[in-house]
Amino acid sequence: MEHYKTRSVDHPQRQQPRRPAPAARPVGGVPAQGGGGRPRPAPARRLPRPRLTGLGGGLFACVAMALAAGITWLLFDGSLFAYGLLFLPVAAATALWVRPADLITAPISAPIAFATGVWPISGGSGGFGAELMGIVSALSLHAGWLYGGTLVSALIVVVRKAVLISRRRLPRRTA
Repeated sequence: MEHYKTRSVDHPQRQQPRRPAPAARPVGGVPAQGGGGRPRPAPARRLPRPRLTGLGGGLFACVAMALAAGITWLLFDGSLFAYGLLFLPVAAATALWVRPADLITAPISAPIAFATGVWPISGGSGGFGAELMGIVSALSLHAGWLYGGTLVSALIVVVRKAVLISRRRLPRRTA
């Protein structure tokens, strides 16, 4: 079987000139050479900005809430109040860290993560029916935390989407 070349022999591949690597920034804003120049400002430290997919955001929230349930069980004897308090930052972090293309998944995954984590501390004992009734009771009695975290997540998503839309429209107005 023959393999056809995509380039002709008459036009050899052009090589672009190599650019020198950027110089490393000095620590603390002090010039590396000591050459009398003005010191450069140190780069500002920012929080990490992970970009989770929709599935990754849901998995992050579920794992974080399972860990929150474990912490609540160990430190606060399974207090659903403490669990609800831990749910709010997890819902906010999920909404902040999900990719812009998957923003809609953050408010959907928040209640799923709440239900996932509430199972170990729900207080059901016995068989399957008792466990299920414990989960349903915990979800209904602490629906305020569930709605609050979902609302926080939804508000963050709406604000992020509005900012994305305004950034897309801004260049069109100035042009």
